[in-house]
Amino acid sequence: MTLWTHLEAEAATLGAASAPFQVDGLSIDTRSLRPGDLFVALQGDNRDGHDFVRAAFEARAGAALVSHVPPGVAGPCLTVGHTQRGLEDLARAARARSNAKILAVTGSAGKTTTKEILRLACNALGRTHASAASYNNHWGVPLSLAALPRDAEYGVFEVGMSHFGELRNLVSFVRPHVALVTTIAPAHLEFFGNCESIADAKSEIFEGLEPGGAALIPADSAYAERLIARARQARVSRIVTFGESGEAKLLSFEADGDGMRVRADILGAAVDCVVGAPGAHIAQNVVGALAAIALLDGDVLNAAAALRDFTALKGRGARFRSGGIEVIDESYNANPASMAAALALLGTAKGRRIAVLGDMLEMGEGGIAHHAGLAAPIEAHRTDLVFASGAQMKHLWEALPASRRGGYAATSAELLSQVLAALKPGDTVLVKGSNGSKMALIVEALKARDKG
Repeated sequence: MTLWTHLEAEAATLGAASAPFQVDGLSIDTRSLRPGDLFVALQGDNRDGHDFVRAAFEARAGAALVSHVPPGVAGPCLTVGHTQRGLEDLARAARARSNAKILAVTGSAGKTTTKEILRLACNALGRTHASAASYNNHWGVPLSLAALPRDAEYGVFEVGMSHFGELRNLVSFVRPHVALVTTIAPAHLEFFGNCESIADAKSEIFEGLEPGGAALIPADSAYAERLIARARQARVSRIVTFGESGEAKLLSFEADGDGMRVRADILGAAVDCVVGAPGAHIAQNVVGALAAIALLDGDVLNAAAALRDFTALKGRGARFRSGGIEVIDESYNANPASMAAALALLGTAKGRRIAVLGDMLEMGEGGIAHHAGLAAPIEAHRTDLVFASGAQMKHLWEALPASRRGGYAATSAELLSQVLAALKPGDTVLVKGSNGSKMALIVEALKARDKG
């Protein structure tokens, strides 16, 4: 089904098309562009998408959204005043014409995992569109929304922020029927200073709810009452809590093959399902996702049954075996809450439990304490050896007893040889850190062990 015709796009953006066109999708990257896509020439601090318009047409783009037609471009172009605004105009128009049930997800951790759980669960109930990857910022949200198929029955959008006001703006495009906050944890403290401020910024998601919409709030968070108060200020008509307590309640979870069996009470409906990936944090995300579906009057049991096919994402808990060891790849992001959750998952492993940890970034003035404080969950979950890299992780290293010290280096590249030298068949290795700490380098080296 055609996503946009030139006439619809002109009406939405007040732009002018150089020739008739119809497109089936959107792209801002010629490397992933599919034939028939509308290429959006966004302008950033270091790159101008207009430099790639010709390459887009060589890759068989259906049209290009531009603020000016670059020299030598012959394909159909929709010229607008500003391409970011043009993208946002398409997003608003896509939302206005849609009859889909819309969900928005935010939180300090677990946003992308919960979004993917919802994608799978909702798709069991009807045609579902969801944000790609972690497209949760000022261009990712409108890009995902502008690509919402006109016949979609469910739309799932991840919404992020690092400053006040960002989420408020983004959720004004999405206008969800259900807004879910996964958790509040120390993240972006460099910008916010404290978790109360983070909770306030995350609560901006409630301001964009459709009339009659519902707010889903983590019951076990220390900031649950603050989130509830903010939802009431936003005049949300229904506020529901979820977690180990709350109206949607996790009753139990236990290992089941490579995944786990989750038992829950979802707003009065008993759920017993198998989820294809393990972990207490994933079990909590499942409960939140199923509660969201219940609030949309969806079939919770059929949605839950689909989660057998869920797999953890690359950099967010994906697992693989290499050279006789099991690797848990958590290299995409990190904050104290997600670190504790990952260490708890590592603690369920058989054999030696090895943590390879990089800096948690944007921790602000509390960075030293937050890194040193990881010694407690390391001890509680019986991590055998810790390898650490980065200036901040030096504080954890110094807080660890000698028996748990595996190795330390200033960078992940320098740490790699120490990790590889220490590994033995039967080990389970957790690799985790903020993306900027470059722990993915270690993950890729571990994948290559069998090939070497």
